[in-house]
Amino acid sequence: MLIDLRKVEKAYRTGSVEFKALKGIDFEGKRGEYIAVVGPSGSGKSTLMNIVGCLDIPTAGEYFLEGQPVNGMTSNQLADIRNKKVGFVFQAFNLLPYATAFENVEVPLLFARTNGKNRKKRVMEVLSRVGLADKINNRPTEMSGGEMQRTAIARALANEPDIILADEPTGNLDSASGGEIVKIFDELWKMGKTIIVITHDMNIARRADRIIKLKDGLIDTNGNML
Repeated sequence: MLIDLRKVEKAYRTGSVEFKALKGIDFEGKRGEYIAVVGPSGSGKSTLMNIVGCLDIPTAGEYFLEGQPVNGMTSNQLADIRNKKVGFVFQAFNLLPYATAFENVEVPLLFARTNGKNRKKRVMEVLSRVGLADKINNRPTEMSGGEMQRTAIARALANEPDIILADEPTGNLDSASGGEIVKIFDELWKMGKTIIVITHDMNIARRADRIIKLKDGLIDTNGNML
C-alpha cells in the first residue's frame, strides 16, 4: 500500500478552544490510483491532503507512506518526501510572482541539488509535457490562469514524484482552462502517477477511480455522490 492512514486525527488549538479537523480517518491509496476527495467546506479535505503530503503531521493515529511510519520522521525527512515523492498543485497556483515559468519549475530541482545540465533538461521536458515550451520566459503576470496552473503542474512533476496532490486545481479557472488541466491529470494517471484531487466539482470527481466523501472530519460512507 502506497498511502495508509490509520485512525488519523488532526486537532488545532486556539487558546483554550480545540477544533478537530479530522476525527479518526482510515484511508488507503494504492500506487497508480486516481482518487477524488469531495465534501463541503470545513469537512477536512485540505487537512487530509496536508497530512498525506507531509505538510502537516497527525495529532493522533498513524500514517505509513510506502510502508514507512511518517509520524516519527524528522523535519528534514519530511522535507525530502515533499520534494521528491509528492508533487503539489494548489488552487491559487503558488508561483513565485517575479520568476519566469522556467525558474518556477526549477525550484524543486534546486532543492534536490540537481546539476545544471540535468536541471535544464528536466525543466524543458515537463514544460513541454504541459504545452508551455514557448512560455519558458514568461512571468505569472504574462500568463493566463490556465497557463499558470500548467506551470504549477510542471513544477509538481519536476522531481518525478510518485504522488500528485491537487487541491481545487480548477477552482480559479474558466471551464475551458479547467478542462485542459483535467486532461493533464488524466494523462498523468495513465502514465502511472498516483493522483489525489480535492474538488467541489462532481464532473471532475467522477473521472477518478474512487470518490471519498468527507463530512465533519470523517469519511461519509452514506453520502450522496450524485
